[in-house]
Amino acid sequence: MKLLLAEDTQDLNRAVTALLRHQEYEVDSAFDGEEALEYIKRDCYDGIILDIMMPKKDGLEVLNELRSRHILTPVLLLTAKAEVDDRVTGLDAGADDYLPKPFAMKELLARIRAMTRRSSTFSEGEWIFGDISLNAENFAMSAHNSVRLSIKEFELMQTLIANSDLDLTTEYLLSHVWKHEPEAQEDTVWLYISYLKGKLRSIGSPVTISGIRGGSFGLRRES
Repeated sequence: MKLLLAEDTQDLNRAVTALLRHQEYEVDSAFDGEEALEYIKRDCYDGIILDIMMPKKDGLEVLNELRSRHILTPVLLLTAKAEVDDRVTGLDAGADDYLPKPFAMKELLARIRAMTRRSSTFSEGEWIFGDISLNAENFAMSAHNSVRLSIKEFELMQTLIANSDLDLTTEYLLSHVWKHEPEAQEDTVWLYISYLKGKLRSIGSPVTISGIRGGSFGLRRES
């Protein structure tokens, strides 16, 4: 799974990043809220860990921007604040969980596992379209190069390949890929389509995804 950690205390950031990588998570680490948002604009994550007290933009500002852009990635807030009101504010803003500092690393790992747990199941094996191969074991999409996908990106790409002879409506994708997330909207689908388009370019594939925001989407082989 791919995680983003935003924590401005450098020693804690490095320690948590090392721990998560040791647990075989793929991790990007940011040291302030603006840097975290730059990562989120470029890539898709299975979970985001945000410290509330960060420079430039605090964790709640980052969270509010995520949810306003219909990014539904699970978010765990880290906070040194003990007041109940601060925790309630974070949960009301769309956080999935919070963890007060100081915390035990075992508890952090347990919270991350709970937050990123998915009820969806994926068809095993390798999926092929054009020069693309999609591997269900490691969530890799490969052509000339290879890139790791988040769980949601993988599920969306698998759905497109499974229906490669059709153009799938936004409503269809919402009801199948986001069936357990009723808060998902048209902009959510478009955001993940945009992520996949960028990753198709990054692996050097002529395959692209056709369609416009709010419309239907399908895979195409460009000449």
